[in-house]
Amino acid sequence: MPLHTPSRISLSLNPGYEVTNTRITMAQPNNETTPTNPDVVQLSFERAIDELETIVKRLEDGKVPLEESVAIYERGEALKRRCEELLRLAEARVEKITLDAAGRPTGSEPLDVE
Repeated sequence: MPLHTPSRISLSLNPGYEVTNTRITMAQPNNETTPTNPDVVQLSFERAIDELETIVKRLEDGKVPLEESVAIYERGEALKRRCEELLRLAEARVEKITLDAAGRPTGSEPLDVE
């Protein structure tokens, strides 16, 4: 029988994007040093957010076995980081758009995010 706890977790990405989920409390591995989801870095924002929403729904249903819950939770964290990264890059690109005296876009400056 799957473990289901009533506590809640909220994965906030940026204004307008929030995914809320039921969680199992446990220490989280450091995915920066041990990437368990290397394919995530190839995903578009739309694909990553769709997959994250699917994971959240599955965990909220509470019918996922414990081991699988842990694995998909870890993937969800990697997807959340990917979405945050892509949003940060998009925001930086928007900030680099140059405007003329009337406030109309005239082009963009080279982007050097980091």
